[in-house]
Amino acid sequence: MGAAGQPSGKRCASSCATELAGIASSAPNLAPPRSDRVQADDLGSEVGVSSSKDTQTDLSPPEDDAKIHPNSSSAVSEAEAEKLGGPSGITEFHTWDPHKAAKSIEVGNFYFKRGNYRAAEDRYREALRYKENDAVATIRLAVCLEKLGVLDDARKEYESYLKILPHGPESEQAQKAIERLKAQAAATKPQ
Repeated sequence: MGAAGQPSGKRCASSCATELAGIASSAPNLAPPRSDRVQADDLGSEVGVSSSKDTQTDLSPPEDDAKIHPNSSSAVSEAEAEKLGGPSGITEFHTWDPHKAAKSIEVGNFYFKRGNYRAAEDRYREALRYKENDAVATIRLAVCLEKLGVLDDARKEYESYLKILPHGPESEQAQKAIERLKAQAAATKPQ
């Protein structure tokens, strides 16, 4: 209070500021941490593990590996030789890609609806290269081959579909087609 009993403006302002500063220092700091404010001394003297190439992982086989797996080295060398086009004769690999297979089926369906069965056949075969044993591509290829008059291959594809999905949604259609194609083959055989 001032001399006349009036509160002093300076005194109230400074005590209020002190109180506010005390409240602010006790409140949690909600600002996100910043990496440019980290001091090297705060990290400690211990050296951490690096994830770079400086830290090498031991990939050598266990000591008793040859005893436990006696033929493993020859199996590895055979697999590597086959991978490089050795005895298996495989020189090209086609990746498994279900998305490309689905797209090929979609394009094949487009061609099939337009009556371009040769192009549809190519796209269904392409789908089977990307995703072997795809039931949808197999049944659609079978129908396409039947439309093209390649009846033996169509029958084989219908049978493949039944191996993939014996009780699938198109299994009844495939079974009827197989019976129909067998009857046609029997009727056209010379006697």
